[in-house]
Amino acid sequence: MYRLMKVAGLVMDPQTNTPIVILNDPKGDDHLPIWIGLLEATSIATELEKIKFPRPMTHDLVKNLLDHLQVQVEKIEVYDLRENTYYALIYLRTEMGISPIDSRPSDAIAIALRTNAPIYVKEDVLRRSQKVSEKETHPVFRQEDKDNLQELLEKLDPEDFGKYKM
Repeated sequence: MYRLMKVAGLVMDPQTNTPIVILNDPKGDDHLPIWIGLLEATSIATELEKIKFPRPMTHDLVKNLLDHLQVQVEKIEVYDLRENTYYALIYLRTEMGISPIDSRPSDAIAIALRTNAPIYVKEDVLRRSQKVSEKETHPVFRQEDKDNLQELLEKLDPEDFGKYKM
């Protein structure tokens, strides 16, 4: 059984300074924090804030390719949690049917946001992640973390990406 989730936002883990994307159940109190990389957090944040770059970033390029090939993102599913690593699938609809594609959750979420595809999380993953979260001693949600991530994103300079230009 899967539950529909929405991206509630991004926060920073105060202990590791790692971005966390927070998925919330819009009909309940359940949430799922997923630790992600800075580049993926930037991609998710720019889409949430509707920031556009002069050149397409990677997830924008993927969306453009899907549109060009007339492939629809049907949905994404976060279907497993193994050794603190989440696993996701992106379901693509073509004229031949629906195909699941293996993905990191952060990439799947970034693409789902760009294509307005629903995000689902397996009930078992939610249950197991809550057990892990209960063992943690640091807070997950803090306005200060959101502000820190926003400040970090605002200060990003294209030169920070080295030879890769935006």
